[in-house]
Amino acid sequence: MTQYTKSGSINIAYQVFGSGSIDLVYIPGWVSNIDWIWECPELVRFLRELGQITRVIIFDKRGTGLSDRVVELSTLEERMDDIRAVMDATDSQKAVLFGHSEGGCVSTLFAATYPNRVISLITFGIFAKRRYSPDYPWAPTDEERQKVYDMIEHHWGKGEMGLEKLVPSKTHDTKFMDWLSNYFRSGASPSAALVLTKMNTQVDIIDILGSINVPTLVMQRTHDIDVKIEEGRFISERIKGAVFVELDGNDHLFWVGNTEVILHRMKAFILDDKPAIKYEKQLLTIVVARILFVGDTYQNTTELIRKVVEQYRGRLIQNDRSTLIASFEGPSKAVHCSMDLMDGMRRVNAQLATGIHIWEVAIDETQSISGETKTFVKSILDKARPNQILVTQTVKYLLSGAGLKFTQQKSTFETISGDALPLFTVNDPNRSHSGVVDFPQHELPKKDSFFENVLQCIDEHLDNDTFNVEILSKHIGTSERRLQRKLKATTNKSPNQLISSVRLHRAKELILTNEYSISEIAFKVGFSSPSYFSEKFKKEFGISPSLLLSNKSLSSYIR
Repeated sequence: MTQYTKSGSINIAYQVFGSGSIDLVYIPGWVSNIDWIWECPELVRFLRELGQITRVIIFDKRGTGLSDRVVELSTLEERMDDIRAVMDATDSQKAVLFGHSEGGCVSTLFAATYPNRVISLITFGIFAKRRYSPDYPWAPTDEERQKVYDMIEHHWGKGEMGLEKLVPSKTHDTKFMDWLSNYFRSGASPSAALVLTKMNTQVDIIDILGSINVPTLVMQRTHDIDVKIEEGRFISERIKGAVFVELDGNDHLFWVGNTEVILHRMKAFILDDKPAIKYEKQLLTIVVARILFVGDTYQNTTELIRKVVEQYRGRLIQNDRSTLIASFEGPSKAVHCSMDLMDGMRRVNAQLATGIHIWEVAIDETQSISGETKTFVKSILDKARPNQILVTQTVKYLLSGAGLKFTQQKSTFETISGDALPLFTVNDPNRSHSGVVDFPQHELPKKDSFFENVLQCIDEHLDNDTFNVEILSKHIGTSERRLQRKLKATTNKSPNQLISSVRLHRAKELILTNEYSISEIAFKVGFSSPSYFSEKFKKEFGISPSLLLSNKSLSSYIR
């Protein structure tokens, strides 16, 4: 049975089946549809075999299948949050991760970031990057990727998709190939598939492979046309203790071809009695900033900085008059928090010179900082200029899909191991400075000018039942992603939730005036269906609008 859970404001569809005592989370490739999975006998048999020894958890990542569509690119960090949301919804404290193709990228990032929630990592046909470079010559060139874009735009769901490259052994199996075409078509629209493909083109997880410490099994077929065997070897060599299995065949899909061998390898690896390990290190993003007050305008912003950092689930390591150091679970949270902090500090005539890097650090690194962190602090604070955010190449690669603009700098950051990482400045071209964080003298405001503008816009369109997030973001002058992130941090509500809540509170005010009927009020606050309005009203306040209208004394008791 398909169920839903929230990852931020996005609905993620998932299913759970199997009788085993070990949890296994399957992270699909490119696109998926967890309902259509059950129309393919080969895939059903494979998953049910796994279900004999595990409790299998499958889901459609954001933008695909039964999960919410997204209008912009998604970052690996957001998709990693989808895995965590599904695990939380299914009460899975720790699981085996099974990542296929593109799903391997987010699986490896999750294993490095949350090692204590991962029993082991299994991958099949995965890649570390999807764009040719001299140090990774197996990835497609830009010209080859453009051909894929053109195919999606003009031939999505048709016979010209070239799906036989994914499953050469099934080329003449009409029933299977029809299912595969339908699977992709139901998994994503042409525009959604194109968005995902462009995001994948920018992915590069090479720098994080060395931070994976969980037991890992990497499987790759020798003649896979889509992902070369050399990529599997490259990845396994960089993951400590990884087991690499080279399989005969040329199919990219694991559920066709020599599936018995794959299942045997997976079952043996899953059931291997591995010692329970509590990992002391994980992949973290570190933000360091030098605080510069203009003239004698110093204000104590320690508590205010703490609140902003916590909004992005960060942890402060150091926070004094001159230096800010904080850690985050992902680079997107770190960058957007840094932008809010930089905007906010301008309001108190202060400037931040900020640097961001991601690497493996001690999980409890809160009271003191490690040698590499100290090296990074000194190096980055020497290079960053006021009102500038510098990120390393590692961070840049993991921010694919974030809608950010990067400019390479001449300077580099040299790691403890001697590697010189290029540095980039980062900014958000869609960022509206009308919505910057305002730092008053004593407390962080609950309603800044940005929030007030949002409320005013909703009020102006209160009776428009077609008013939505897209219209709201255009009127505010910001992107939907920015609007969602800002409102979530300010109100803990998504834009849609806020629009609904404002409408319902205005409805409550109108009910108490005793001037209109329930139906009239429903239309006045943008609901085209009075019955649906009543349902939402009761859910919001715990009382029906008709009961409130007949007994207004209850208004002081509604939640």
